Amino acid sequence: MPSYGSCTASTISPKSFAVAQALLLRLESDASGCVEKEFDRVRGEFSELCGIASSPETAVVFAASGTDIHLIAAQMTASAGMGSTQNTRPLLIVTTEATETGAGVPSALAARHYSENAAMAGPVCLDEFLQETRAVEIAVVPSRDAGGIPVPAQDLDAKVEALVDRTAARGQSVMLVALDLSKTGLLAPSPACALRLKRRHPDLVNVLVDACQFRLTPSSIRSYVDQDFLVALTGSKFVTGPAFSGALLAPPNLARRWRERPLPKSMSAYCARADWPQGWAARKAMKHAANIGLLLLWEAALSELKSFFALDQSAVANFLGEFASAVQKKLTDDSSFEPLDVFKPVRGSAALKNAWDSIPTIFPFLLRRRRYLDIEETKGVYKNLLARYGQIGQPAICGQRKGNPVGALRLCSSMRLAVDALSPSGRGSSFVIAEALGLLDKVSTLF
Repeated sequence: MPSYGSCTASTISPKSFAVAQALLLRLESDASGCVEKEFDRVRGEFSELCGIASSPETAVVFAASGTDIHLIAAQMTASAGMGSTQNTRPLLIVTTEATETGAGVPSALAARHYSENAAMAGPVCLDEFLQETRAVEIAVVPSRDAGGIPVPAQDLDAKVEALVDRTAARGQSVMLVALDLSKTGLLAPSPACALRLKRRHPDLVNVLVDACQFRLTPSSIRSYVDQDFLVALTGSKFVTGPAFSGALLAPPNLARRWRERPLPKSMSAYCARADWPQGWAARKAMKHAANIGLLLLWEAALSELKSFFALDQSAVANFLGEFASAVQKKLTDDSSFEPLDVFKPVRGSAALKNAWDSIPTIFPFLLRRRRYLDIEETKGVYKNLLARYGQIGQPAICGQRKGNPVGALRLCSSMRLAVDALSPSGRGSSFVIAEALGLLDKVSTLF
């Protein structure tokens, strides 16, 4: 079934399934002894693919999802003792609204159970605080107005800077969550804004780059790490690995400080010992459980990453550019759709301007036929499309039209589609692009 919904999640490919199955067979003889070693191997291979292997002090923490990574990053930052020891105010987390990230992210940042099941604990009480976790405050800076129109980048940056500057002026620590990219392809706030604040308040501000979409090159990842930013990634979006595979990159400066920091035992509901680097105090709070599921998910995701990075990256840029032009033209020309603004990602490095991650890969659009379909009607179209024709990104809430909430469907390119388009055994770029446009034609017949 055609799969163009990598902004949401992807089904596992037969190739990746076979790779994960081979690892499972290796583990069957002695899972308890091998899992730790295999996690260390996966951690090393992942570091190579992310371009951070030359920075061995950069730490990699694995978790079941990007939402879990937000929980971990918030609690490690809150417990790290930034700023004046006389300041008793909790960490302030500055972020954008959940409609651009994930429904469970606000609860996770606040150390609440965001689901009725936790990765390593099974059933939990939804929205209940984890025991002994550090309290935080959360401030939300909207990235879209009430009509769903993106707030101009300079205005959003100005609001974030003013808020962080006021907070730092009273000696309160801040974790700024910078989106790269959001569900609908936004960078919010800009990387330049995040860097200014980090440099202006080095002892009070930490930056978590929410790059869970993984729509960026190893050079861009390394640039964030070199700027002392935390980076959250997943293997299930642009990578097209299976769902529930998250990773947190902690740059050397933070990794050295965090290495000795303990975590409350309640965090063991979301982590196992092998998910963390060797020698970290946080491991002591975790169960010595063989988290084989997470290991297999990342093994499958690594398979997709390796196939993608084996391609000529300039050819990848050419394909993604052709894909973007064709999809945007289709969405503009077909009166059934109203494309939302798509922005070229700008991360501020001149050396990266011609890389493939400067090309949009998420294309959100509303449905209209004499009037705009509301969010529930759009969900119906999405479910019908998924059942009959193929996958695109499920509706993301995107403001209102004439008082009715509307949702944007999203058609996306991905690493797997690039491999399909460019590898000798693939179907070719013309076929992949034509299939994407054909899927949009199917959408227009469903309402």
